[in-house]
Amino acid sequence: MAITVLIADDQAMVRQGFGALLGAQTDISVVGDAPDGKVAVAEAKRLRPDVVLMDVRMPEMNGLDAARAILTANLDPPVRVLMLTTFDIDDYVYEALSIGASGFLLKDAPAEELVRAVRVVADGEALLAPTITRRLIADVTRRRNTVRAAPSPALGTLTPREREVLELVAKGLSNTEIAAALFVAEQTVKTHVSKVFSKLGLRDRAQAVVLAYESGLVVPG
Repeated sequence: MAITVLIADDQAMVRQGFGALLGAQTDISVVGDAPDGKVAVAEAKRLRPDVVLMDVRMPEMNGLDAARAILTANLDPPVRVLMLTTFDIDDYVYEALSIGASGFLLKDAPAEELVRAVRVVADGEALLAPTITRRLIADVTRRRNTVRAAPSPALGTLTPREREVLELVAKGLSNTEIAAALFVAEQTVKTHVSKVFSKLGLRDRAQAVVLAYESGLVVPG
């Protein structure tokens, strides 16, 4: 079945451009669009798309508040939100991740990156633009140096292999890459990742990155 997408952006040209790009993919179907946050929330609840492309800055209700309203509505099946912005600002990243957004992508990303992002998020994984990931890690590290965070007690519940998998997830490796690095089947990696997320109460890979760096399990470089 095709991945269904709702596009929320206050600029008609952006909605049309993204719609044409995604609609041209054989595995993606654009089912609707919204010019502001309030409409985005209503349409997400009505259409139940797999993914909502959500602009951060919109009238009536901004994208972060709209995303929060969608993600706390406990829709079934769950609707995933991929935030879009022209502004590479850390505060947006933290808030978007804290409310459960599955990704954060800059609007000037190449077309193929947007298409890939929709597929990744629809598949249940998290996605951050490389520039945002680097800044996120740098900011987490800076905060640790200012106020040293205590390691998460939950890390002690992980097996050695699960800790190893978490470290590789935090370094940005995909399940396929982790499987190759550990010489195991990809399905085995998926099982480990699922157990790690369950034990640590994580929603996705983005939260795993933050926890791994905040706890000191992984250090930059």
